[in-house]
Amino acid sequence: MLELKQRGVASAVVQSAMAAAECDWLALAARADRKKFGPLEDRSALALAKRRRHLEYRGYSSEQIKSVLNGEQELD
Repeated sequence: MLELKQRGVASAVVQSAMAAAECDWLALAARADRKKFGPLEDRSALALAKRRRHLEYRGYSSEQIKSVLNGEQELD
């Protein structure tokens, strides 16, 4: 999303397109987190900050990241 903003695409257009996409962004965020770090066992501030940065860099929203790091998203 950041790259699109840098290229001059309006935020409203990006958000509209993201909402229209038929993806479960929360599940994708959880999958990206678990793939990189494994199960959410270490809940230290340092470990959570590392996970948060990883997901932020990949463009997930703060709400999605919060849900993933709180363990609200279960993977199949």
